[in-house]
Amino acid sequence: MSTFIKELLANHKKAMTAFPDNVLAKEFIDKFFDFLFIPHPQRKQAEFEMEREFESLKSYLSTLIYDVVADGDKTQAIANEFFNEVPKIYKMLLEDAQAVLNFDPAAKSIEEVLVAYPGFYATAVYRFSHQLYKSGVKILPRFFSEYAHSKTGIDIHPGATISNSFFIDHGTGIVIGETTKIGKNVKIYQGVTLGALSVSKDKAKTQRHPTIEDNVTIYSGATILGGETIIGHDSVIGGNVWLTNSVLPFSVVYHKSEVTIRDKNPLPEALNFVI
Repeated sequence: MSTFIKELLANHKKAMTAFPDNVLAKEFIDKFFDFLFIPHPQRKQAEFEMEREFESLKSYLSTLIYDVVADGDKTQAIANEFFNEVPKIYKMLLEDAQAVLNFDPAAKSIEEVLVAYPGFYATAVYRFSHQLYKSGVKILPRFFSEYAHSKTGIDIHPGATISNSFFIDHGTGIVIGETTKIGKNVKIYQGVTLGALSVSKDKAKTQRHPTIEDNVTIYSGATILGGETIIGHDSVIGGNVWLTNSVLPFSVVYHKSEVTIRDKNPLPEALNFVI
């Protein structure tokens, strides 16, 4: 056993990436989401209390960033950039929530979307993570996105580029790969995969995932693969479609299946032959 422990210790020392505290990372993302979207109905917060909480969250995130970059000046610069972008991210998320309210007949209010829609939560965590990803922090946003994945079943890589008014309906089973590009006013239903065709490791930095242009709707179970695949704007991709080629704008793509229904009365005669 001692040999194994020595091998394990040596491998830990060789690890090239520093990991943030998993529990603290989850705690931060929930606190930050609540700070932005979940008011405290039992007590009215004063402006100075919210400012103090904002600064506390900034300090919290700085600690997590420092754990992975181990550079004080760099940590401060990334944290400042993140919180400077928060008003812009917040505005985009309100547009995402409004898109859910506009297109889901079951949604009755913005507040309902904010507290009860897993697609909105996953989109929010994606937008926070994407900002850090753009600043060169890689492992921490992956922690955040995987936490959102575990809670919602929606897996959005922080490297994906998603424009505003993004609508996820239900959501479980959605996979959006690292180099996916998604335009404005796109609607995606459960079980959709925007993935890569099999590529070698040396092509990891190329666009491996599809581009979805503005005003596209993709229904449940559709799979769209490949970095050269472009879904033209204002198109509709039907349920269970499998696509590895581009489609022109204003296309309707659907999977044809046939279901036969017949009356079972009167009952068919019993089979009385044998092959």
